[in-house]
Amino acid sequence: MGSGESDRYDYVVDPAGDGDYESVQAAIDGAKSFPSDRITIFLRDGVYTEKVTVHSWNPKIDLVGESEDGTIVTHDDHFEKIGRGRNSTFFTYTLKVCGNDFRARNLTVRNSAGPDKGQAVALHVESDQAVFENCRFVGNQDTVYAAGDGCRQYFDGCHIEGTTDFVFGGSTAVFERCDIHSKADSYITAASTPQSEPFGYVFRDCTLTADPAVSEVYLGRPWRDHAHVAFIESRMDPHIHLAGWHNWSRPDAEDTVTYAEYDNHGPGAKPADERVSWSEKLTPAEADAYAIENVLLGGDTRQSDQHWQQAIE
Repeated sequence: MGSGESDRYDYVVDPAGDGDYESVQAAIDGAKSFPSDRITIFLRDGVYTEKVTVHSWNPKIDLVGESEDGTIVTHDDHFEKIGRGRNSTFFTYTLKVCGNDFRARNLTVRNSAGPDKGQAVALHVESDQAVFENCRFVGNQDTVYAAGDGCRQYFDGCHIEGTTDFVFGGSTAVFERCDIHSKADSYITAASTPQSEPFGYVFRDCTLTADPAVSEVYLGRPWRDHAHVAFIESRMDPHIHLAGWHNWSRPDAEDTVTYAEYDNHGPGAKPADERVSWSEKLTPAEADAYAIENVLLGGDTRQSDQHWQQAIE
């Protein structure tokens, strides 16, 4: 074990066997259930070919990679391989997080199923107060499933790449300073925001890029009728479709979704009159409501949780 690691972390995982555990799942399973204090698990650089679950009885877990590019958790499940019928997508994850107050930083989570394999989730998170910092989420269709009615998640300085609906689900999530990379002409988001939630997905100060051959990507389409997505002060490269948003061939959803933009820039950012008529260009006052603190803390009885406040500041 490296010098000082035993003092800084509760467990060290090393695929070569020079640690407390050789697999990520073994370290999580070895952690105390419902701990009073955070449990930190350090992952040394290496490729961890495994399917990992952070259970609901494992809150307050920190997964800390040695490096964002060198610490890789990967698996290759996909819709057809799983074979569980219409819900197969939700069994394809590489990393599934159910325990609340989860933290991850400096690592890559990858679903290595190819682009022709259909739905194949890299990250499935239905945890409340989950934070991801300097992480890479790599996949094709359905890369990141950010879910859980009423659950709040924060992605800071992350890279997310995929083809179709590669950020999808019903949580309230803020993506700040993230790289959102499209690998096909398709859709970035497919939100299923519950009608009861004031916010869905909020992208702030993000950069939207694409592979060279990609030229027509929509910011989102509604997986459910009250999908809520906002892009604020973000750079959009020219691959973003002029219309901006798609109704998923359901015109009735145009009356119920909230698709908003504010002060974006770059060749893919367009004036309101060039976007679909049912999307919104926010005023400065309206954009203020999408401040991180308001989205992830405002009006919530749990806002006194100091650890969560500190994580998103």
